[in-house]
Amino acid sequence: MQKRKSLFFLVLLMVFFVPHVQAQKITLADVVAKGTFRPKTVEGLRSMKDGLHYTTLEKGGTEIVKYSYKTGKKVATVLSVSDLKIDSLKQITDYEFSSDESRVLLMTDKHKIYRRSFTAQYYVYNFTTKEVTPLSKKGRQQLATFSPNGERVAFVRDNNLFVKSLRFGTERKITFDGKRNHIINGAPDWVYEEEFEFNKAFAWSPDSKKLAFMKFNEEAVPTYSFPMYKGEDPTLMKNRLYPSNYTYKYPVAGEPNSTVTVHVYDIKSRTTLDVDLGEETDQYIPRIRWIPNGNELAVFLENRLQNKLDILFANPFTGDTRKVYTEENKRYIETDFLDNLKFLPDNKHFVITSEQDGYNHLYLYDFSGIKVKRLTDGDYDVTKFYGYDPHRELFYYQAAAESPLRREVYAVSLDKKKKYKLSKKEGTNDAAFSNGFKYYINYFTNVNTPMYVMLHDYRGKLIRVLEDNAALKQKLSSYQIPQKEFFTFKNSEGVVLNGWMIKPLNFDPNKKYPVVMTQYSGPNSQEVLDKFSVDWYSFLAQDGYVVACVDPRGTGARGEDFRKCTYMQLGKLESDDQVDAAKYLGSLPYTDKNNIAIWGWSYGGFMSALSLEKGAGIFKAAIAVAPVTNWRYYDSIYTERYMRTPKQNPSGYDDNSPLNHAAEIKGKLLLVHGSADDNVHLQNSMEFAEAMVQAGVQFQMMIYNNRNHSIYGGNTRMHLYTIFTDFLNNNLKK
Repeated sequence: MQKRKSLFFLVLLMVFFVPHVQAQKITLADVVAKGTFRPKTVEGLRSMKDGLHYTTLEKGGTEIVKYSYKTGKKVATVLSVSDLKIDSLKQITDYEFSSDESRVLLMTDKHKIYRRSFTAQYYVYNFTTKEVTPLSKKGRQQLATFSPNGERVAFVRDNNLFVKSLRFGTERKITFDGKRNHIINGAPDWVYEEEFEFNKAFAWSPDSKKLAFMKFNEEAVPTYSFPMYKGEDPTLMKNRLYPSNYTYKYPVAGEPNSTVTVHVYDIKSRTTLDVDLGEETDQYIPRIRWIPNGNELAVFLENRLQNKLDILFANPFTGDTRKVYTEENKRYIETDFLDNLKFLPDNKHFVITSEQDGYNHLYLYDFSGIKVKRLTDGDYDVTKFYGYDPHRELFYYQAAAESPLRREVYAVSLDKKKKYKLSKKEGTNDAAFSNGFKYYINYFTNVNTPMYVMLHDYRGKLIRVLEDNAALKQKLSSYQIPQKEFFTFKNSEGVVLNGWMIKPLNFDPNKKYPVVMTQYSGPNSQEVLDKFSVDWYSFLAQDGYVVACVDPRGTGARGEDFRKCTYMQLGKLESDDQVDAAKYLGSLPYTDKNNIAIWGWSYGGFMSALSLEKGAGIFKAAIAVAPVTNWRYYDSIYTERYMRTPKQNPSGYDDNSPLNHAAEIKGKLLLVHGSADDNVHLQNSMEFAEAMVQAGVQFQMMIYNNRNHSIYGGNTRMHLYTIFTDFLNNNLKK
């Protein structure tokens, strides 16, 4: 009995005196600088010609590895950089196989220009001879692309197009008028690249005999410039005493755009043909694309208002064109129309996504422009079209059919009698299909699941899990992570809006917590999505904040009327909704309505500034990063799509401009911008600062030297988010 008592007291001592293992805390560096909680994925994936294998880029870009779709297992290491023994090729940034896979084009030493454009060094590796050669020794290249027969590579250098013969090793210049800020051949100008979302403006014909390309004449486009200082990380030593000026062509709303023409170069005759696009020049050509048999070149021709888009078929031998189809919309045509349009291999039909019934759906047309049938139905939006499998007569697509917060992957048959939901997990799903559509890789995530990558056959059967982020899940188990939850509320007009919220750790419903609202709010965007993240918001919630996000009117996946109700009045309804969201959040029993802040970047910065003004007394503080403060300062394509021109819609531009409401600011404002922002110019913040100065409004301002719209480089991001955090703590917690 005495031994049992002694044992009991020993156990009791162990319970009370063994050190408690405390959960780790998220640090600011974890979520800003270190990428501690960044999920892994499958990178550099390419489906091989046989449709039975795929390759990925692995080991930090030093190996291209081949896998079997059937088993998901590694078959071979196709290429290892270490075997090439080239000092200037230590890492592969990207790669492209020739059509017969006898060669591979390797990209390295990538230097960014704008969001999608870059220069790089390219090498060609021959699997037969085991030789690797530089694509060119005459300067850096852009957009290197194999011809379909694999015998040539086209690329851009210094605004001109070149063709390299791999058989003879010769390099031929095929345009000669390229000049910075004047003429660009084969690559888009700044505004096309940014707003039509592409970086290559040339295309090989399927038989490799012709090269179609776009020419941008920028001469009439107004010039914008900003100073570049010496700086650090990188250091520009040429500017150590006197700043240089970076100058480029940037058309703001209502100003002249580039004149764009289309041409076809014949490889054999070395002649260039002009495509007849009519007399109008104040228009857009957002894409060119060969039809599958190569007999004609499709030219997408859109009016400046972006509410009418013609598909023209051009004869590559004469330059003559014929209109095949016209898409029209009473407001504007979404840019996803451009890449969702796909020509079918029968050379008789094409598929588009269109909002003809108020939601974005798939439609099948023939080459005479006659609608064959509507392929999808329902009160939901199709968000992506993957393609068509002619063998099984199935169309594959992504949709927000179950909730605007989620995405599913589907297949529908040509006769519409069969519809399959391929994705099995609830959350955000995307897919990459093999050549021939026999297999697909499903990229899945939800709020509780880091990226989960699965290999399936065309029936949806799981073959293998390629990435489960088990290491990240194990790491997360040692942290106490605040959980994200979704909610809805009705705004003052009775419209239901979607949101998410992260409550503080050790949440006490009897306490009053300060609130930080985050948002982007731009047209057809979405921040309220069922996907995983551990980020700055998790850090803030850990530190005692309620963090919330609401997608206002104008955002995506809720039909055309919801998405386009902000037309001609950007900022009005969105800011009304953010103010209503703040009122709703402030009414909750566990929030402090006197300590609410809103923040955002770019469009979100515009929104946080405008909401602070319109919600005077509701917001204690706001952070506006790289904000548009008047849409007259922003680029032509984006702004006019939603607002028309300043001449056509002056009140739309001015009524909701933060510049015109500076005197209404009651809370504290932190205004942040990069001095080298090529997208939303520093002009926006400087003019806003001046408006506040003249209105007697005190504010804080931070300009980051030589930083672009993303404001990063060296220690910049840590400095930036430290300022954000300190600003919130100083204004909401004291």
